[in-house]
Amino acid sequence: MSRLFLVGVGPGDPELLTRKAERVLREVDVIAAPVTAPSESSQALGIVREFLDERRQHLLPLLFPMSSDRATLEPHWQEACRLVAERVDAGKTVAFITLGDPLFYATSLYLLERMRQDYPEVPVEVVPGVSSISAAAAEGKFTLAEGAERLAVLPATAGEAAISAALQQNDTLVLLKVKPAFGAVMALLDAYPDARLLFAQRVGMADQVILSDRAAIANHQPDYLSLLIVRQTKR
Repeated sequence: MSRLFLVGVGPGDPELLTRKAERVLREVDVIAAPVTAPSESSQALGIVREFLDERRQHLLPLLFPMSSDRATLEPHWQEACRLVAERVDAGKTVAFITLGDPLFYATSLYLLERMRQDYPEVPVEVVPGVSSISAAAAEGKFTLAEGAERLAVLPATAGEAAISAALQQNDTLVLLKVKPAFGAVMALLDAYPDARLLFAQRVGMADQVILSDRAAIANHQPDYLSLLIVRQTKR
């Protein structure tokens, strides 16, 4: 039956793909892959390419520019939905691939929102994926939470007030998108000298960086695919 699958492909390591995700990707007619510019390649596609049959399956790049301006992005979301719905209406199965999990700070959320609004007749199935948080914690053997502990997740761009409040109210704080606010975050953490830190960049990829030494983290220059975990308990 024709439908749209939103498929989480994990943070970077193809072996972290779920069995269901692999099955869906092998079976569908169309692989829709987000790109940030027409000349750019899709990181998600690079993860799953070994599972595809490009002689049979059609690759559909969908443009999602790197912008926080909703007015700029809306036309691209609409066009992506139109292209996907067009293929589903033609009887095709389409898998939209996204890094991590499709419902967790993912590009697929924008596609899902517009599909519900503009093409509610298109069946949508979500295939969850391993998040970068889980993968980073695994690489660092870093406990995220236990027992009655509280865990919070924030984009580092939420601002110093929000981060300070989260640190005061939770045992572990995961900060995503740390690059734009990295210096401010590290300065803020000076007030928490006993907190354990884990920094992960491009986790699961060939060039991943995992750091737990505070000085090494402070001296590192993060890229876009970076996160920081702050844990205030000793266990």
